[in-house]
Amino acid sequence: MGKQKHERTLADNEAKAVTRMLRVSPQKLNLVAASIRGKKVGTAIADLTFSRKRIAGDVKKCLMSAVANAENNHDLDVDNLVVAEAFVGKALVMKRFQPRARGRVGRILKPFSNLTIVVREVEEAA
Repeated sequence: MGKQKHERTLADNEAKAVTRMLRVSPQKLNLVAASIRGKKVGTAIADLTFSRKRIAGDVKKCLMSAVANAENNHDLDVDNLVVAEAFVGKALVMKRFQPRARGRVGRILKPFSNLTIVVREVEEAA
């Protein structure tokens, strides 16, 4: 196997998933990400399933990937997972142009976003 290239940046009770190049503006994506921050994974998945936002399906897919990473790669209990972090970053912006009146042009910006979700295992408070 050999040694790892670099040390693990997350704690032992955390796992993450990253989705890059989502075709939505970071501002709109952050609204959906903010709605799941701090929630238990089951509740967050239910909220995303019934959300009316277009991008909620992709956020759910990223969350399911983070849960799968926690379960398969780090042996964490899925029932005790909480969305510790969900943050959004900017990716590239495609520039397009629309012809307008009198020979002018209207600039259209088509932004892309990156999404990172970190899930953390918490102990049940008995």
